Amino acid sequence: MKQAELKVFISNRESVCGECHENLGVQAWIFLNREKGALCLSCADLDHLEFLPSGNMALTLRAKKYSTLCAVVLKWSRSRNHYERQGLLVQREALEKAETECLEDEDTRQRRRLREAEIRKQTDQNYVNQFAERIRELYPKCPTGREKEIAEHACQKYSGRVGRTAAAKTFDETTVKLAVIAHIRHVLTNYDELLSKGHERFEAREAVNEKVFNILAIWKE
Repeated sequence: MKQAELKVFISNRESVCGECHENLGVQAWIFLNREKGALCLSCADLDHLEFLPSGNMALTLRAKKYSTLCAVVLKWSRSRNHYERQGLLVQREALEKAETECLEDEDTRQRRRLREAEIRKQTDQNYVNQFAERIRELYPKCPTGREKEIAEHACQKYSGRVGRTAAAKTFDETTVKLAVIAHIRHVLTNYDELLSKGHERFEAREAVNEKVFNILAIWKE
């Protein structure tokens, strides 16, 4: 039978236990009962459980698996306007068993993480290399090695740059052109200097556009 996942809330306001009538104060850990309202963990028969903070997924999954009784701990986030998971309350024996198992296979899981990271790195490097090859194909007069520099910058992970777009992943000519233009603008003109002096982006771009497109034309010949 699938175990029920109970919910314990960290209160943001003064709370009073509906059964023992003790004033629990603010930030109390309470269980909501349909008939009696907020209950302290003792009255809810949950005070024997151990708190396991969120963060270690392997440990959390194992502890939850072995714990006959468990409760998810939630806290209201005013900035995000929803409840956020803080961790689990689980039986001590379940937590100890989970901790032991995690220690025993930590080396295996670490090797797996390293292997998966290497695969992701290799996959991403292959993409950068292909992007660079596409630059060289479209701009054969681009200085040697410059295509790799442009590709590595444009395709940097999580950067939001043009090389991470869906179009770039098909090596679309327009998208590749934008990456090359951006490189020329920042590296081969005084565009950044103009920005540092307070010029608006459109003004600075207009000032360097002639040089940018002259270089672009030379690289494309």
